[in-house]
Amino acid sequence: MPGAVEAYGIDAVDLGEVLRYLGYSGQKLDGELAARIDEVVARCLSVGRPRGVTRVFGVEGSSERDGVPVLRLSGTSLELAGHSIASHLDGAVAVGVLVVTAGMGVEAELRRLSLTDRVAQVIFDAAGSALVERAANAAEASLVAQAADRGLYCGTRFSPGYGDLPLETQPVLLAALDAGRLLGITLSDSLLMSPTKSVTAVAGFFERPPTDARPGCSACYAREFCLLRRSGRTCRG
Repeated sequence: MPGAVEAYGIDAVDLGEVLRYLGYSGQKLDGELAARIDEVVARCLSVGRPRGVTRVFGVEGSSERDGVPVLRLSGTSLELAGHSIASHLDGAVAVGVLVVTAGMGVEAELRRLSLTDRVAQVIFDAAGSALVERAANAAEASLVAQAADRGLYCGTRFSPGYGDLPLETQPVLLAALDAGRLLGITLSDSLLMSPTKSVTAVAGFFERPPTDARPGCSACYAREFCLLRRSGRTCRG
């Protein structure tokens, strides 16, 4: 059965991330533009409703299809095909799957701004991207805790469209998490998600720390959401 919906209490995003999405690279911001960015980011946070669902599947086995590695997961028709994901999950004994969205409020505001204020739309779009990435960090932190509860280590997330993991993975992945019913996420014919500020990903569960193990807590991007730290533990054992 799909996991329960988790709501993420996110009341801030990293301004540096917003600026990165806007294409800034160290330029000086004048006071008027900085104030405008702060205003639009605050609006994004006020209408956003970041939520997500996670689920863990055992690894059933692997095979090849037309020379491409395919990882089969237990209890689902979801398969992960590609050389990149095979390398990323090499040695995994289970796979955590996540989907998060910033919510339809962000989507509706993007549409409104596209008709009324194109500058604000661009800033809002960047803020929405930063918001949903923070939600993905929170969902990944949930998988880290679930791995630790099993005595395992969680690798970093990997999304359809990265490397050669095809976007065609999206429909089955979303169905495996019942994302349409639980989060209202739909797919277009070109496999783009709506709300557009949504993210899917998978992460391997390993018996030993993976080679892409997270840095120490102080540098971890999921630190703020880490359930292990709250209980006095870390994912590094």
